[in-house]
Amino acid sequence: MKITRDLLFELPKTDLHVHLDGSLRVKTAIELAKANDIPLPSHNEAEVQDFLSVKGQVENLKTYLDKFDFTLKLMQNEESLKRIAYELAEDAARENITYMEVRYSPILHQQKGLSLEQVVDAVLEGLREAEHKYPIRCGVIICGIRSIDPATSVRLAELTVAYKRKGVVAFDLAGGEYDNPAKDHAKAFYVVRKNCINCTVHAGEAYGPDSIHQAIHALGAHRIGHGTRLIEDEDLLNYVCDHRIPLEICLTSNVQTKTVLRIEHHPFKKYLDRQLRTTLNTDNRLISNTTMTDELWLAVQTWDLDFAQVKKVILNGFKSLFIPFAEKVRIYNEAKARLSQFE
Repeated sequence: MKITRDLLFELPKTDLHVHLDGSLRVKTAIELAKANDIPLPSHNEAEVQDFLSVKGQVENLKTYLDKFDFTLKLMQNEESLKRIAYELAEDAARENITYMEVRYSPILHQQKGLSLEQVVDAVLEGLREAEHKYPIRCGVIICGIRSIDPATSVRLAELTVAYKRKGVVAFDLAGGEYDNPAKDHAKAFYVVRKNCINCTVHAGEAYGPDSIHQAIHALGAHRIGHGTRLIEDEDLLNYVCDHRIPLEICLTSNVQTKTVLRIEHHPFKKYLDRQLRTTLNTDNRLISNTTMTDELWLAVQTWDLDFAQVKKVILNGFKSLFIPFAEKVRIYNEAKARLSQFE
């Protein structure tokens, strides 16, 4: 069977690692900048796309994260947050993503005085509106930030607990890895885990396998965001494989941040061949200028994946949802049945 980009577009998909503040529509960014008197270098969509997206490679992860300084300025009121969340879910549904988990840190959306609860409610409202209109299910992952005081992570963990079963499905630790060890935020993750809530951690992107080790053994992560450098530690890799800890792989952004220098160097295919629970995700649709279809197509082109391998990656995503098991089984079986129609 010949795999085309059009075929990948039609397949049911997940996106489990996508940042709200990195996934705005260019047109929306322009409109919100005008409405809030925030200067842009241009109001031409192509030029704004160039301004907000990474082209080629940046110096490192920190330079990549600097792009968020601008998008966050546009996301400081309830109307903007609701709109951006709705549009993200709409864009995802239009490329046949049937389940998505959106992550962001509410603490970064308080520049104009919104409460943490107002931020979460606005995002949830936007996602729910999209769910009513499109065949997509959405969950929210609240992020602590590595470079911010661990006490703030505890506050965000408590917020996650408050929204348990109300749309928030997990807790995460995001931000620059280097010089910001995960273990400093262990208390926040204890708060989440003792309330029987799932957690994931950005690890092994800008720092080595020790970062992944901390995420799993100090924080109790149930999934790993990126995990690119897991390949450097055989014992840890086997542990992750044995315990079926999913990896939220983001190919395009890993190349852009020089986590890997070339896409051919990415360990994705090695992970897949060794039966790790390897998923593909967008990370940031705007900043990385990508979609889930693009990520799958990049993998197919780079490693000449066949349909069985593509199906495996997609079903790994559906196996890794942060929802109750019975619901997961139902959604997984629906996706598996749909995928079989393309064989």
